[in-house]
Amino acid sequence: MAAPGFWDNPDDAQKVAKERNHAGEELLRIERLFEECEEFQVLLEVALEEDDESIVPEVENEMNFFRKKLDKMELSLLLGEKYDRRNAILSIHPGAGGTESQDWAEILLRMYTRWAEEQGYEVELVDILPGEEAGVKSATLTISGPYAYGYLKGEKGVHRLVRISPFDSSSRRHTSFTSVDVMPEIDDDIEVDIDPDDLRIETYRSGGAGGQHVNKTDSAVRIVHIPTGIIVQCQNERSQHKNKATAMKLLRAKLFDRNREEQEKKMAALKGEVKDIAWGNQIRSYVFHPYNMVKDHRTGVEIGNIQAVVDGWLEPFIEAYLHMMSNPTAFSGK
Repeated sequence: MAAPGFWDNPDDAQKVAKERNHAGEELLRIERLFEECEEFQVLLEVALEEDDESIVPEVENEMNFFRKKLDKMELSLLLGEKYDRRNAILSIHPGAGGTESQDWAEILLRMYTRWAEEQGYEVELVDILPGEEAGVKSATLTISGPYAYGYLKGEKGVHRLVRISPFDSSSRRHTSFTSVDVMPEIDDDIEVDIDPDDLRIETYRSGGAGGQHVNKTDSAVRIVHIPTGIIVQCQNERSQHKNKATAMKLLRAKLFDRNREEQEKKMAALKGEVKDIAWGNQIRSYVFHPYNMVKDHRTGVEIGNIQAVVDGWLEPFIEAYLHMMSNPTAFSGK
């Protein structure tokens, strides 16, 4: 970066500067871990010299906290794919089932929001369409922070809920399905061809939460990509201009993800592989009745504390998925 002429090509220079910043952040994390190790060593040496056993519980607590950070760093080493480090765009869409499925979609919305906040990520609700009685018909979040997409990419798929429905007067057991889609946020440094003539841009009045202002102006924006039929919308900002910019960002991500999936299908066809991407192909089941259990059907991970999971405790599933992707043979028997 200090070389003469480095900034002659601003686009290339910005890419290098961004890569340098990422590497600097990783190095800083490693240096902090080494510093904490040295602090523990000094603390233990002082305790030994003074024969002070009262300091041992404090050191043990600090070491447990340190071990969690070390485990998280080791897990991040599994996130080596090209877009793993990017922010994530997460969309939730309930399946057939009316209010029950829409309520399940809202539970998942809360679950991912709480998980992201626990990780220190910034969460922004880009768009939400409330259900008539309860729940949501659709919702889109942007989750910003290092490796947000890498950690969440394994959540893409159908999530199945089994419970006694609170909306059934006969208290019968219902099974509901909700689809979760996860895409990396695509910056301007990645080319996604969008012809302005292929877009139909509509404005409308924002609905739901947001105060009186959003209901009085046509600030919400909906963009239809005519060739593919992809529809994106944003209503979280008061400014129509900002909503349009966010909607275009969502469209870029969806088109990029669509192109990538098409390439993966072509490669799978060349290899003779057949992948079932049908709606009923659930990745995880959440059972509230007749017993409590959450089971991931890919990794075989099972957890009995379902309330903790829907409150945002997703680490066991995320970690198992990343380990499975790095070493599929170890999970062949689940």
